[in-house]
Amino acid sequence: MKKIEAIIKPFKLDDVKDALNSMGIKGMTISDVKGYGRQKGQKEIYRGAEYVVNFLPKIKIEIVVEDSQVEDAIKKICEAAHTGNIGDGKIFVLPVEEVIRVRTGERGNEAV
Repeated sequence: MKKIEAIIKPFKLDDVKDALNSMGIKGMTISDVKGYGRQKGQKEIYRGAEYVVNFLPKIKIEIVVEDSQVEDAIKKICEAAHTGNIGDGKIFVLPVEEVIRVRTGERGNEAV
């Protein structure tokens, strides 16, 4: 199993969620996060003074999938989150050693 963490623009959340649901992925964790990459934040003007906002609002999506679903999930996320502009996001794939459902004690793929 793998854990996929995707950092995307907030307004693309519904598109990504729908794309993942279409391939049978129902469970996900969503977090509001802030950060920056190559764009180094953005400049804004407040009361005539220019200042730099270093951390931009983003959404972090976390899902756990079987190894066979990883490439399809990545493809769906990329297609749904793509705008073609800087700051579209990043996807990280990490190994998952074990998953346990607290309520039933199920382990592995059955717990996902």
